[in-house]
Amino acid sequence: MATKSAVMDFVGQRSLAVVGVSRGGKKFGNTAYRELKAKGYQLVPVHPQAETLEGDRCVKNPASLPASVGGVLVIVPPQQAEQVVQEAAAAGIKHVWLQQGAESQAAIRLAESKGMSVIAGECILMFAEPAGFGHRAHRWIKGLFGGLPK
Repeated sequence: MATKSAVMDFVGQRSLAVVGVSRGGKKFGNTAYRELKAKGYQLVPVHPQAETLEGDRCVKNPASLPASVGGVLVIVPPQQAEQVVQEAAAAGIKHVWLQQGAESQAAIRLAESKGMSVIAGECILMFAEPAGFGHRAHRWIKGLFGGLPK
């Protein structure tokens, strides 16, 4: 389970890469991208084939990210997440968030073995402020039952 400190460190990175933004625009990666951008985050979409997504210029892989990027949000299927973590670690990224549904034990172990701070199985939109009403309510309910990072 992620720690509260790791979560706060990640959302404190104001420049993030997002892997999992689709060209169709209807996936959760796009929703997260738009919401984080509206919250003031500087975002770089990572996509191997797209030139732009959500109006922003893409990079093909984590190795092409600018040095200012402090973390990578991973919103791809678990079988792809391990490769993304490997590439992010090689690029010097120290913070990785494996969004709910993207996490795998292999990706988590790899991130930890590379000395990365890793959050897995949590929704970034519950913690990136200001959280919307629905995400604040979900965070409150999780906290009520002891499910929040400590």
